Amino acid sequence: MPKIKLAFSPCPNDTFIFDAIVHEKIDLENLSFDYRLEDVETLNHLAMEGRMDMIKVSYHAYLYLLNTYCLLNSGSALGFGNGPLVISGKPFQLEDLPGLTIAVPGEFTTANLLLSIIVPEARMKRIMVFDEIEDSVLSGKTDAGVIIHENRFTYKGKGLFKIADLGEHWERLMHLPIPLGGIITKKSLGFETINKLNRIMRRSVEYAMSHPEDTMEFVRANAKEMDETVMKKHIGLYVNDYTLDLGDEGKKAIQKLIMIHENKASS
Repeated sequence: MPKIKLAFSPCPNDTFIFDAIVHEKIDLENLSFDYRLEDVETLNHLAMEGRMDMIKVSYHAYLYLLNTYCLLNSGSALGFGNGPLVISGKPFQLEDLPGLTIAVPGEFTTANLLLSIIVPEARMKRIMVFDEIEDSVLSGKTDAGVIIHENRFTYKGKGLFKIADLGEHWERLMHLPIPLGGIITKKSLGFETINKLNRIMRRSVEYAMSHPEDTMEFVRANAKEMDETVMKKHIGLYVNDYTLDLGDEGKKAIQKLIMIHENKASS
């Protein structure tokens, strides 16, 4: 069988859970992988173009891919207290957002979907790469920004203010974890291969959880100049029990997101 074309982000939580696959530290059941690292929105577009066999995507993007990709049970970023934050250079309030220009980390990110659910009147959006958003707000190019990943650990040190925690709003409304991103595979790979990938992904997450220090070389190599403390906080925030297994609650949260999206599309 040809190599599985795999793509995920260079963020610490992804490199952490994929290290064992990339470096063949676990049983890969005679499969081999050709991997690439890309920003979250680039990953979303790669999936929409059908260019990867197995790929990490935003759950928002997954909602457009239900016919061609299936979701793996392991590898997801879900949870409580880890949702996107809306930040600004001035102490604005949530009700101010409809009148502000807001940087968002990609059209198909869950962050953008959450903003549209919680503040539907906020329409003056500027799409940009997630790690450009803090600078955009600091320079005044945008009034506010929706930050994800490690930026939630750095914005205060740059003198920025939190307007809202979109994850907290979701949790209060839905009483469910927020589905941020998941690992999907092409349905065309077939039942047998998809089952293998499910087992391999779980094995890789289990390995990372059991050998956290053994994964750190790969994490550091792709985290650019990120502080080690921030890397580990990042992993601790986004890798949890839902990453190992979605469980009933995780699946319920994803179904809720699908339902909301379908209702928005039909309205």
